[in-house]
Amino acid sequence: MRVLTGIQASGKLHIGNYFGAMKPMIELQEKEELFTFIANYHSLTTSKDPALLKQLTFDAAVDYLSLGINPQKTTFWIQSDVPQVLELYWMLSKFTPMGLLERAHSYKDKVAKGITANHALFSYPVLMAADILLLDTQKVPVGKDQIQHVEMTRDIATKFNNDYGEIFTLPKHVVNDEVATIPGIDGQKMSKSYDNAIDIFMETEKKLQKRCNKILSSSTPLGEPLKSEGCHIYNIAALFLNNQGQLDLKERYNTGEEGYGHFKKYLKELIWNEFSEAREKREMYLNNPDLVRDILNDGAKKMNKIANAKMAQIREAVGIL
Repeated sequence: MRVLTGIQASGKLHIGNYFGAMKPMIELQEKEELFTFIANYHSLTTSKDPALLKQLTFDAAVDYLSLGINPQKTTFWIQSDVPQVLELYWMLSKFTPMGLLERAHSYKDKVAKGITANHALFSYPVLMAADILLLDTQKVPVGKDQIQHVEMTRDIATKFNNDYGEIFTLPKHVVNDEVATIPGIDGQKMSKSYDNAIDIFMETEKKLQKRCNKILSSSTPLGEPLKSEGCHIYNIAALFLNNQGQLDLKERYNTGEEGYGHFKKYLKELIWNEFSEAREKREMYLNNPDLVRDILNDGAKKMNKIANAKMAQIREAVGIL
């Protein structure tokens, strides 16, 4: 089963990114044919600093490789290294009704948040459709806010197929309902925009501890049992624990022998230990940028081969010499 995921290069990764998208993706490469790309064309809809976009693109590659993307199992590339996607994007535009784009929730939400309305932002779903259809993708793991875009991809592909025959595979979206909303230090959904995230790659344990110390907690005095239910510290810690570990932590809460400060320190240790191997790999990749580029180039070569074959079929179908 061919599966496609796209990554926005948007800055430092936090543990909400990891448990919400990255960990399921890394597990997926063990059982599916996984293709993963860094969506730098998509990033142009909001990026204004070319040097920053280049750096964020490289950093995203380093971070994903460090956290477990295996180039021996996953085809991993930068979107702009496969420019055929832009040719297909233009062809698909013919089969994209204006009304379909006008109904896109994501576009409306971004404009409502103050992002400048422009054609790139408006036609974002068509480029996403090109990413998906160029590869004959069968499954697209997405968050609930992206389901509509996959449905739009199916609509566009169906219109194209109706005119030119069964050229495109109709993809299906996959939403992991087991992944709950990851809470931030204030209990809201963890997000950089809310300034409530805990970064994966904190520079030092001391800085990580300071961040954990900012997690909101009640004022229950030491010596009284604490409630794990609804506790932001417990909810984040539980992400790193198996069922028995969660039961053990709940028991520690119930004894009243430890206060929130103890559990914040315990959470720091969980986070630091979870990503210890990733930090070592990240340091290695940062010190060997040519290795990162070689991995991305290898992925791009594989994708270009697939893209060229697909575009030859599409050009023949539509009559492009």
